[in-house]
Amino acid sequence: MTDSSHTVLGTPVMMPVEIRSARCFMAGFSASATAVDRAIAERGDSDLKPLQIRPGRTMCMLVFVDYVDGDLGPYNEFGVCFLVEDPTGARPSTFGALRSLVKGDAHALIHELPVDGDFTLAAGRGIWGFPKVLADFDVDHTSPTKTGSVRQDGKLIAELTVRRGIGVPDNSSEAVLQSYAQLDGVTRRTPWRLTSTTGTRTRIGGAALRLGDHPMADELRRLKLSRHAIMSSSVSDLSMRFEDAVVLTRA
Repeated sequence: MTDSSHTVLGTPVMMPVEIRSARCFMAGFSASATAVDRAIAERGDSDLKPLQIRPGRTMCMLVFVDYVDGDLGPYNEFGVCFLVEDPTGARPSTFGALRSLVKGDAHALIHELPVDGDFTLAAGRGIWGFPKVLADFDVDHTSPTKTGSVRQDGKLIAELTVRRGIGVPDNSSEAVLQSYAQLDGVTRRTPWRLTSTTGTRTRIGGAALRLGDHPMADELRRLKLSRHAIMSSSVSDLSMRFEDAVVLTRA
């Protein structure tokens, strides 16, 4: 890994970017593979294909993250992510892909990424090509039941509630998630290294989703998400590292 630097709003950012402390909760819903494939194609010329967890259905992850201490400062984030096939390798089995997702080393396309900070917005779009946009957040990471809502221009995008799951052992071993992003017709891949997780709880189901009147909510409706979540999870503290992005394709 070669160190590099980027200038963001006049401030140098050294790579890799370190996130020393964050917390999150998430839920996974099944979605129409055809609709997700269409959503991916609309963003640019890409070889990324949704991974089918069963015929005609893929996985859509919705996640709220609170970045407490990191190189980009504190901020909130809401991610809409699709599980995708590895464009450079053999097509994985469904079981193998889901196992990778649980371990944290799967391949996922970050399709939408509202945040509430100007600096992280500029860094995310400029360094990694993440589709970050500014939004307003109301999130509770401390209660046993986690809740989060995100709005833009006063319109609700989504409200997610995640109930308390079963505790799993803390993990200090490194896992690598290959994250992909499409912005302005360019597809990039970024290694996203999870270096530790503590206070993880997970369960089957356990989440409720309410979509609002924002265009991003309408897009989520077009994905034909399952009524019930397949799984949900929360992490009270995690650390991670973002490396430089690699350009894969240009439209």
